[in-house]
Amino acid sequence: MKKSKMYWQLFISTFQLSAFTFGGGFVIIPLMREKFVEKLHWLEEEEMLDLTAIAQSAPGAIAVNASILVGYRVAGVLGALITVVGTVLPPLITLSVISYFYAAFRSSLIVSLVMKGMGAGVVAVIFDVVLTMGFSVLKEKRLLYLAVLLGAFTAAFFFDVNVILIILVCGLLGAADTLYGGQRKRGWSGWSI
Repeated sequence: MKKSKMYWQLFISTFQLSAFTFGGGFVIIPLMREKFVEKLHWLEEEEMLDLTAIAQSAPGAIAVNASILVGYRVAGVLGALITVVGTVLPPLITLSVISYFYAAFRSSLIVSLVMKGMGAGVVAVIFDVVLTMGFSVLKEKRLLYLAVLLGAFTAAFFFDVNVILIILVCGLLGAADTLYGGQRKRGWSGWSI
């Protein structure tokens, strides 16, 4: 594929995803996966999971972080710049229009009801992201991954541990696993440490 065509495809893809996605980064991630992994085959499933984890861990908006990482992975620095523009342009246009007509929108019952309906849809999409990523982690058949998954959930949900601390601990465990033995032999059940 010609570079100019690939750059255009990156821009159009991220522009469309951003323009028709409501609810933030967790909503756009499965759509990016569908587009770049399943349709365009520019990324592998494992790469998308890694990019998602990095995007969620880095400061800033998840959608922008993910688009930077995808763009860079596919087409280098210029690809990252193109995907950022494609991702931030639709909200910029939308917010400009909304701010222009703010007085008419702020008391509209219809707008309020539409937003509540979108909120319910966003919850469903976030649930889909959790299931997809959870099953992808479990497919690896690594006891460490399962322990980290359950430990992080337990710490956040039951003990109200700060999310930043959870991310740091999980990142350190992942780095240690990679550096000091992520390639152990599989155990009797097919699961490895």
